[in-house]
Amino acid sequence: MNQYCNPCSPLMVHALEQEDFFTGRCILVNGPVIIGAGPSGLAVGAGLKRQGVPFVILDRANCIASLWQNKTYDRLKLHLPRQFCELPYFPFPENFPEYPTKYQFISYLESYAKHFEINPRFNDSVHTAKYDETCGLWRVKTVSKNGSITEYICRWLVVATGENAERVMPEFEGLQDFGGHVMHACDYKTGETYEGKNVLVVGCGNSGMEVSLDLCHHNASPSMVVRSSVHVLPREILGKSTFELGVSMMKWLPIEMVDKILLVAARLLLGNIEKYGLKRPCIGPLQLKNTEGKTPVLDIGALQKIRSGDIKIVPGIKKFSQGKVEFVNGEILEIDSVILATGYCSNVPSWLKENEFFSREGFPKSPFPNGWKGKAGLYAVGFTRKGLSGASLDAIKVSQDIGKIWKEEIKQKTQSVAVASHRRSKLPF
Repeated sequence: MNQYCNPCSPLMVHALEQEDFFTGRCILVNGPVIIGAGPSGLAVGAGLKRQGVPFVILDRANCIASLWQNKTYDRLKLHLPRQFCELPYFPFPENFPEYPTKYQFISYLESYAKHFEINPRFNDSVHTAKYDETCGLWRVKTVSKNGSITEYICRWLVVATGENAERVMPEFEGLQDFGGHVMHACDYKTGETYEGKNVLVVGCGNSGMEVSLDLCHHNASPSMVVRSSVHVLPREILGKSTFELGVSMMKWLPIEMVDKILLVAARLLLGNIEKYGLKRPCIGPLQLKNTEGKTPVLDIGALQKIRSGDIKIVPGIKKFSQGKVEFVNGEILEIDSVILATGYCSNVPSWLKENEFFSREGFPKSPFPNGWKGKAGLYAVGFTRKGLSGASLDAIKVSQDIGKIWKEEIKQKTQSVAVASHRRSKLPF
């Protein structure tokens, strides 16, 4: 048992079992429990460490940042310049490029955890978490890989599982009869095994575009499904990050005006992309990101392959059959494999027994910047739809809020001890 956890007293266990009988191991955490050891959870942990607040981080995987380590393709780089992806209190190494690779980012996160002495409890999957009004504490039940059950009892609960906890696997008519290889983009690593193959990539976001580009580099023939409208922007404009320019302009101009400027620049640099089957949404890219969380595609070379025909644009899917796919326009295409670049979703509703703070989709009901704090010691980090920079801002708020309460209580306890000691010194013996 470490300094952060103590076994629950018999009285505490009895009070907790009155509502829900529990026979596993019970641990009282002297501080918050953080669910998720990704960048968001690590950032909260670092902030708490700096203030001397003990905590426990739980993660179902066997490593930090499991999404980055286990569910990303090899060629992935950060889409934004590194200054927008740093976690609080710890900069990237100076020798890192402006757009670090996934391996460099993982190395940075490992150094981050080591620097702040953050040691998550891995292979501990949260089954349920709910607030017990009787004792005024959160009850977090976990199941380990060996089947053992543990209940963590804590005053504060920080949900840091993020927007991308689970893959989205849409259903298609006839897919079970297709016969070829089907995988989600989270399982895709490289296009080496697809050389000479006809591959259908379902989805036209950043993942779909980059997987298609990677397939081209390995002499495959990708066809990318574009079912709805999509914003494609150059990654840089006049040598400056498009994102950085957008952020700078929004300090002085309304978001609608910034969107118009970005779209004009995109038209000048990329040309008319609609003639290739890439229709732009009616709402501007930044407005769409703020309202619906849809990230614009930052082009790193896929558009050139689309122009040349190396990446074929196809419409929505009607159905699959043996070795073939039929589209909504009646076209039939013979394919060898399917890669579903269909995104991710939050898994919070599956385990958090609460319906006031989080929506049914697993996001805080209050939009950024007010979606970080709920009631009864409940917090959320990594749900801003604003990437790593948004997660970092919320992590700072959460750790400071908990730290403030923690310090005030320590001060009160210290004063109480001092008063009691003073009274004892006055006793006539």
